[in-house]
Amino acid sequence: MRNFNFCIYVFIGCCLWACEGGKQENTNKADLPVSELSKSELSDKVKGLIVGSAIGDAMGAPTEMWTREDIQKTYGWVTGLDTMVREVSPEGIWKANLPAGGTTDDTRWKALIVDFMSEQNSLSLDVDAFSNHIIQTYEAYFNRYKSLKPDQTKDLEETNLKVLWLQEWYKVSLAIKENKLKPYQKAMGKFYGGEMVCAGLLYAPALGLLYPSDPEMAYNQAYNLSIYDLGLAKDISALSAAMTSAALTANGNQNEVLRVLKDIDPEGYFSSRLVGRSSYRVYELALDIVAEAKDSLGTDLKPNKTTLIPESSILRAYQLLDQNLQDMPFHAAEIHLQVLTAMLFNDFKFKETMIFLVNYGRDNDTTAAIAGAILGAYHGYAQLPIEMREQVEKVNDELLDINLEKLAEKQINNTLSLYLWPD
Repeated sequence: MRNFNFCIYVFIGCCLWACEGGKQENTNKADLPVSELSKSELSDKVKGLIVGSAIGDAMGAPTEMWTREDIQKTYGWVTGLDTMVREVSPEGIWKANLPAGGTTDDTRWKALIVDFMSEQNSLSLDVDAFSNHIIQTYEAYFNRYKSLKPDQTKDLEETNLKVLWLQEWYKVSLAIKENKLKPYQKAMGKFYGGEMVCAGLLYAPALGLLYPSDPEMAYNQAYNLSIYDLGLAKDISALSAAMTSAALTANGNQNEVLRVLKDIDPEGYFSSRLVGRSSYRVYELALDIVAEAKDSLGTDLKPNKTTLIPESSILRAYQLLDQNLQDMPFHAAEIHLQVLTAMLFNDFKFKETMIFLVNYGRDNDTTAAIAGAILGAYHGYAQLPIEMREQVEKVNDELLDINLEKLAEKQINNTLSLYLWPD
């Protein structure tokens, strides 16, 4: 009997231990479902962001950094995807004569950050790990370059583009890894000329995929990982992640996406002495531009059939943007203003917003990629233009070694693994 009782005690003890173990296992997950999204809805929106961003990138890729006049002369009024008539560059296209649907570094960065988030498999993203990820990627390209022979000219040219793509990022990342303040300051002071560029905006929108319906968490994580940005640029990059997080569960309510611009401020930028929050003033300016432009004759985003010139309201919006932009073509605040103006002007419509941005010019592949990410998450993959999404997926997979569907699937699995998701 004593042996029997002993066995019972052991059995009960094992059960209790197992229960505790189960509880411990779940501590790495959110205790509650993060949203009312079903798994299928989440999948649709994650894929929407990945592919939507790539569509925007591909639409702007042929004319990146071009003026409106040059775009008009070569392509007319751009309403879809088109072939490339530009040279390759580290930040641009890596293959000459890419067909319609080819992308630039904006899509490569989405792939890089998804790979990083999957490796981390955590809701808390480590800055040192991120910088090390950049270092390892750069060194892999560099070692590949060193292994090539002089007569392997094609491989040398292609690999050199990859090395130069991450060269500036590597310098900053190395200083972070070595925990050296002065080298970090020096590297940041020369990072793309020391301007508050769109560095974090290349990858931050995808960070929102890890935090559905939690824009403040998305903001915090993106802010921490915006290690190549300073001040205003960090705030704007983090807001892009917060907007995509909100877009995942907005249920067609634009205000749910826009309200993060004033409601999410964990770093206290609104209380900044003398200045306040510059990113919010950009939003207010976008509202003013849209209101004034809409007062012009013609409010439809349709080109004139005879002249291929857009309606007067769009031209007026372009003029107002011109008046309020800085000289640097990819300054973070400029990007922010263009993206918000385009989304507001076109009432969050996906294709119309892309058309507005790519025809405006300047850093139009990046602006369209950011807006495409936010609106892709907002509407979901199923609502994206079918021909565009199929073409972009095909070209990126076959010519650029980026399988957008697999990339989305990787992020879907990662997000689902970190939460107690409803069945």
